Amino acid sequence: MRVFLTGATGFIGSRIVPELLQAGHHVIGMTRSDEGATRLAAAGAEVHHGTLEDLDSLRSGAANADGVIHVAFDHDFSNFVANCEKDRRAIDALGSVLKGSDRPLLITSGTGMGSAGPGKPADEDIFDTSHPNPRSASEIAGNALLEKGVNVSVVRLPQVHDTVKQGLITPLVEIARAKGVSAYVGDGSNRFPAAHVTDVARVYRLALEKRQAGARYHAVAEEGIPARRIAELLGKGLDLPVKSLSPAEAQDHFGWMAMFVAMDLWASGAKTQERLGWRPTGPGLIADLEQMRY
Repeated sequence: MRVFLTGATGFIGSRIVPELLQAGHHVIGMTRSDEGATRLAAAGAEVHHGTLEDLDSLRSGAANADGVIHVAFDHDFSNFVANCEKDRRAIDALGSVLKGSDRPLLITSGTGMGSAGPGKPADEDIFDTSHPNPRSASEIAGNALLEKGVNVSVVRLPQVHDTVKQGLITPLVEIARAKGVSAYVGDGSNRFPAAHVTDVARVYRLALEKRQAGARYHAVAEEGIPARRIAELLGKGLDLPVKSLSPAEAQDHFGWMAMFVAMDLWASGAKTQERLGWRPTGPGLIADLEQMRY
């Protein structure tokens, strides 16, 4: 399959490239830079120059492919709402050239979109269109394309990690370093789901090959690691004290991260493992936090 991959040089996309190539697919990787083009060519992928803002570049890439994986996202969370809207426009553009065909479009969201309510893990079969998280715009755009006959499916991400990056935990490291303390909110019992980046890359490949319109997958290997345990590991690695903060103190300490840091985000990936035959094999989040160079 000729696969157009946005975000091909990013943290996750750069792992999806070899995953697809090793399975016999041809990868058309989108990049905005000459450096990225060099890296893609060296990896064995075809280069496509483009950006999320250039909708024509997205349309032309998708038009030239048998399937599309969209993982590019602007991770400046200080402009989260605007970046979610940018993602919606990108999904609309990609889907516009896939109408009338069975060519799969695999888009990306977060496990929080499957929230089943207090005390329950996020579930693949749940999507609340009125969810307050702005990232819901991505799945709403996918639903609209699905109704127009586009073969859309969704991969929802937890905290994707290796020993270099760990999703939202990476900015927590920088906040702890800047504030001189590794903090959590309340008793720190709220949880973060996680999966190693190589396991996540395999979910994208399996989901693309499944070609199941309307499917939602959770790339979740670990359902929930307590926030206090994460803060303790960061404190140890950074040689900083660990402290509990009240909800009122959280905004000043965490800034934009305050919207996430106290949420209980645990999520299940059991249905994904069953439906895709996916078995995570990479290191767990705790192991990667213990091994990273602070």
